[in-house]
Amino acid sequence: MSDVVARARALVGVPFRLHGRDRDGLDCVGLAALAFGRGAPCAYGLRSGDVARAERWLREAGLRPVDGGRLGDLALARPGPLQLHLMIGTGTGFVHAHAGLGRVVETPGASPWPVIGWWRAG
Repeated sequence: MSDVVARARALVGVPFRLHGRDRDGLDCVGLAALAFGRGAPCAYGLRSGDVARAERWLREAGLRPVDGGRLGDLALARPGPLQLHLMIGTGTGFVHAHAGLGRVVETPGASPWPVIGWWRAG
């Protein structure tokens, strides 16, 4: 199993907290930062819906865009017109910080939102 997926699954149940960066509370960026072992940007702009800005800081975090996703890759999704969201692919679904449910969850199956890009470490 991917180390990224194992680290993400270890965070399932952590409360959701906007701009959260530790086990006291996480948002999708904080979850990705901990799972990938990278620092999270201070101003990342996912709530602006600015894809180019999000892609820039994903590159700056050492991730690279890839075609299609596989175990341990990061999905950049669009849950709404002005919002972006990060989810970690598990091979059978996703681990992500779900604001509506108030915690980090593992969701089986396909993404409930359009995936606009996949990112991989290295």
